Amino acid sequence: MNKKPYFALFISVVSVSFAAIFIVSCNAPSLSIAFFRLLFTFLLLLPFVIFSRNCRKEMLNISKKDFLLMTIIGIILAFHFALWITSLKYTSVASSVILVTAHPLLVGPISHFLFKEKLSFINSIGICLSVFGVFILVYGNYGFSSMGGDTFEGNILAILGGIAAGLYILGGRKIRKNVSVRSYALTVYFIATIILFLLCLVFNSPIINLSLQDYGIILLMAVVAGIFGHTLYNWSLKYIRASLASVALLGEPIGSSILAYFLPWINQLPTKFTIIGGAFILFGIYLTAKRYKDFNIP
Repeated sequence: MNKKPYFALFISVVSVSFAAIFIVSCNAPSLSIAFFRLLFTFLLLLPFVIFSRNCRKEMLNISKKDFLLMTIIGIILAFHFALWITSLKYTSVASSVILVTAHPLLVGPISHFLFKEKLSFINSIGICLSVFGVFILVYGNYGFSSMGGDTFEGNILAILGGIAAGLYILGGRKIRKNVSVRSYALTVYFIATIILFLLCLVFNSPIINLSLQDYGIILLMAVVAGIFGHTLYNWSLKYIRASLASVALLGEPIGSSILAYFLPWINQLPTKFTIIGGAFILFGIYLTAKRYKDFNIP
């Protein structure tokens, strides 16, 4: 048995678990972090497209319809990062990552109607359990911001970021039938970078004169979470069972929460509502994900 895909999957889950840690370790404003995160990832991917004759040819022949759809997807991706990264300034790592990872709850029902992928009874039970968990986590933590750093506003931002992630995935599932991974990712990242640049201008979020430490942290996030995280995950999908790849994504909120607790400069202890609600959400996602493989963020 070839163990490389399984090792790659393990490395990818560990890598994406560091994304939230990098964000809360950075002193830059949320929109600035989001902008440079996408910009650096775009620049890291650019050589793989420029030096590929097939990718260059494909990029020049993308239809107007596909380009328009990728533009919309890029806008949605920009808002996903803006909302999620901002949520980490107002709520705990555990709550934010759990809620933003709950996007299969949106992907499942919409896929049922849009792509005719029927939900099983187990899938429906999973969605109900996760919704109940979201209620416990968000409503339970309301008014208890001193306990673990959770706020109602921060949790709502994380939920909105998760909704944007779900829409991004649904759009990606459609466009990926016509466009390769590299061409799709580069185009979507480019559009998202432009949108985040404009948001930075509108909200007076700095794009120059950040500290060298912040630039370094964001670049590290792009390499670790972007390249070693999502790229390895996408590569492993070709060789391992879809159900295993789906469930493996649940390791991200668990890994991020553990790191946030043990790292001394963060030291976030999740509230009882986050732990109980998060358990319902993650188990519900597990049941919901039994039939889905395409809810990853590249």
